[in-house]
Amino acid sequence: MFKKILIPLEHTKADATILAYAKELAESCGASLVLIHVADGWVARNLKQLDLRESQEMRDDLAYLEKECASLRDAGFDADAVLAAGEPGKEIALAAKRENCDLIAMATHGHKGLADVVRGSVANEVRHLSMIPVLMVRVERRRTPRD
Repeated sequence: MFKKILIPLEHTKADATILAYAKELAESCGASLVLIHVADGWVARNLKQLDLRESQEMRDDLAYLEKECASLRDAGFDADAVLAAGEPGKEIALAAKRENCDLIAMATHGHKGLADVVRGSVANEVRHLSMIPVLMVRVERRRTPRD
């Protein structure tokens, strides 16, 4: 059914959740995987306009992507990694089209209250910008016991 799945990674523990789902889906479909992380710090957002060099954060993000991609390859998956810079929702949607993906599989944290109302969420933005199907997997929040 799916041939190429784009997986946006946050460089957080939430990545394990979406990777588990995406690996299972890729195995069942024989799909290849494309990992993407969108660096969105000040340098990343202004890299092209101001002709800046990559920040240490961007180099760390690339190393993380390459490590995750190597792990997938070691497990037998056809996988590539892409580091993008700028607005996450926009860059994810553009990468999905550019990489000829037919599914975007991403983690979502659910509603965060007023912050989502004011700024929106990356998952919601991707859903609106992309014509490619989007699989959203909710990351389980860990609750702390109340005293």
